Amino acid sequence: MSRTATRTARAIHQVARPDGMPTAEQFAFVDDELPPLTEGSALVENAYLSVDPYMLGSMEGGEGGWELNAPLEGRSVGRVVESRSAALPVGATVIHRQGWRTHAVVTRADVRVLPDLPGVPLSAFLGVLGGTGLSAYVGLTRIARLAPGEDLFVSAAAGGVGTAAGQLARLLGARRVIGSAGSPAKTAFLTEQLGFDAAFDYHDGPVADLLTAAAPDGIDVYLDNVGGDHLAAAIGAMRDFGRIAWCGAIAQYTTEPPAAPHNLFELVGRSIRLEGFLVRNHMDAQEELYELLAPHLRSGRVISPKTVLDGFDRTVDAFLGVLTGANTGKMLVRL
Repeated sequence: MSRTATRTARAIHQVARPDGMPTAEQFAFVDDELPPLTEGSALVENAYLSVDPYMLGSMEGGEGGWELNAPLEGRSVGRVVESRSAALPVGATVIHRQGWRTHAVVTRADVRVLPDLPGVPLSAFLGVLGGTGLSAYVGLTRIARLAPGEDLFVSAAAGGVGTAAGQLARLLGARRVIGSAGSPAKTAFLTEQLGFDAAFDYHDGPVADLLTAAAPDGIDVYLDNVGGDHLAAAIGAMRDFGRIAWCGAIAQYTTEPPAAPHNLFELVGRSIRLEGFLVRNHMDAQEELYELLAPHLRSGRVISPKTVLDGFDRTVDAFLGVLTGANTGKMLVRL
């Protein structure tokens, strides 16, 4: 792209706050003028955008929330198409947080230059090699410290974090991996394609009963993406000295937070540890994840499941879909 190219990008702005589940009317597609390139900056053409459940909290405003009538943010991978930065040459592939738009002007401090991993698809850097995969890796290795021979339960197991966690658990030597998901098709995907030992549809009855049937001998580790009744069920099934890594709580993102689990005091009696975490505090683990998973992605032992909607105009559809479980694996938009 020459330096005389059109300086506009198609972008999505939030124009109203949600009251519960967001709607398409709370977003607007606009043409934003891009700032001119200055020394040290580069123009990135986005290739894939990530949409994630946590973004609902950003929509609600408050500290760290999205501003109204302004470009939104989210992880994106793209390629440098014009540059005035020696550190960001044309053709470099980068990941950054200026998503929800077709192009972004960035500096070296705004991006992470992606490594050249032959045989690894670009979309994987937003999937098992991206924030979702890193969340699973940090939750299992640093927070819960899953050990070989232990049994793991993962909620929302057919989502981006869950599908990464199940595969990582196998590489880490887990004895049994159990998952919950929202449909028979998703539970079949977990057991038939991702190697979960058992999976259940949480619509089929009380989660505590379903987990007991799937893991009659209990569990050692729980990676929580849901909260609510899933967390209570996991506490009830936890062995002494078990660990819970709390990553998300999608069950309460669009509803009033439920009361604390009725059995929370059992953490004391059985010396169970529950710890919440934010993956942004563990970005130093990114290279570990690349080194661990890249060979397995090339061999096919590990896959990066994804649901892809094509076209920038499908971004809002993708976001609303991920909030209602429309995805298997990572939800992405391909521009």
